[in-house]
Amino acid sequence: MRINRRTLLKSLGASTAALLAPASKSRAAFAPDLSQQLGVLVDTTLCVGCRACEKACNRVNTDLPPKPDAAFKDAAETLPLRRMEWDSYTVVNHYAASAPVFVKFQCMHCLYPACESACIVGAFTREPSGAVIYDAWKCIGCRYCMAACPFQVPAYEYGNAFTPQVRKCTFCFDTRLQDGGLPACVQACPMQVMTFGPRAELLRMGREKINAAPDRYLPHIYGEKEAGGTSWMYLAGVPFTKLGLPRLGYHPLPGYTEPIQHALFKWFLPPLGLYAALGGIMWLKKRSERKHSE
Repeated sequence: MRINRRTLLKSLGASTAALLAPASKSRAAFAPDLSQQLGVLVDTTLCVGCRACEKACNRVNTDLPPKPDAAFKDAAETLPLRRMEWDSYTVVNHYAASAPVFVKFQCMHCLYPACESACIVGAFTREPSGAVIYDAWKCIGCRYCMAACPFQVPAYEYGNAFTPQVRKCTFCFDTRLQDGGLPACVQACPMQVMTFGPRAELLRMGREKINAAPDRYLPHIYGEKEAGGTSWMYLAGVPFTKLGLPRLGYHPLPGYTEPIQHALFKWFLPPLGLYAALGGIMWLKKRSERKHSE
């Protein structure tokens, strides 16, 4: 009889299921369907660090703890470099380059999501629109997604002892994208830093901007090819590595990890290791009890 993942989770418990669940089907080997792919082009030369995007994100995502308006008006908050946290799906950081530069960060919604590939229970799913969404019901808290993400996006609710979740930007998929709306951060930006639309059109627009003002922009659109491509892409006038964006190759990251992961689960090495460890513990315990009785 074939045992499915849900049966394992219910009968063996979360930790055992993490080891026994079969590896997810590889998507890295197949090119994603870009016919419905949406994205956002971020022009960092226009951002003034007003943090209206942070405020809008906090308002539309009701699962986040509400913050007062004053929390988004303190410009000093942009100075210490921050990353996304369980209570903040997007942050704006201030970088001192040749001139002050403000950069907004959120989940990049990769075309080949490393978080989806690393998750052994299918808690992450990439939608045709490009949004990478998370199903808390499936999550077992292994946090492999956090280790796999090259942009350090997923955050864990360490302070939640009973129902912790992995948190990250959802591209406003449930609240806006499905109904044809704009992501809240894009709509709230007063400087029109972000442009939302079909990814192919955004790339064309980005190249036109670069060609029209070569002294203003670097001749590169970050996210066009990095890690296989991302839904969120950036224009800048200074090197991207100076703006907190990692230097990545163009090969999809799951292509590096999936062959190893699938080979391990193909031969059931994790379950065998688990049973060997449990057997060793039982043997040591019995040996200790026998010596104590003697």
